Amino acid sequence: QEGQPIYLAVKGVVFDVTSGKEFYGKGAPYNALAGKDSTRGVAKMSLDPADLTHDITGLTEEELKSLDDIFNNVYKAKYPIVGYTSRRILNEDGSPNLDFKPEDQPHFNIKDEF
Repeated sequence: QEGQPIYLAVKGVVFDVTSGKEFYGKGAPYNALAGKDSTRGVAKMSLDPADLTHDITGLTEEELKSLDDIFNNVYKAKYPIVGYTSRRILNEDGSPNLDFKPEDQPHFNIKDEF
């Protein structure tokens, strides 16, 4: 909705992409990615509804490399991290994922958020 933040997740990391609303807002070319973990779609550069999922099963090495490149050089470089999906911080049984480590985003300073 107008005036509300636009979030999307890639690799279980939730980004605030509101500053890119011309890409992710209502009616924008990549709006289908917003509001969900679209990891597979990002890796495959696909807006097919079947690809708008966290599932990376069966992706090629090239698609996985593309995913990492876009994750680091687009999302982490441009948009603030605002959270994580439950799949990232919890195990399938709901217990805490002891291997969870927040993503490092050195170019953001907490002062930038206020």
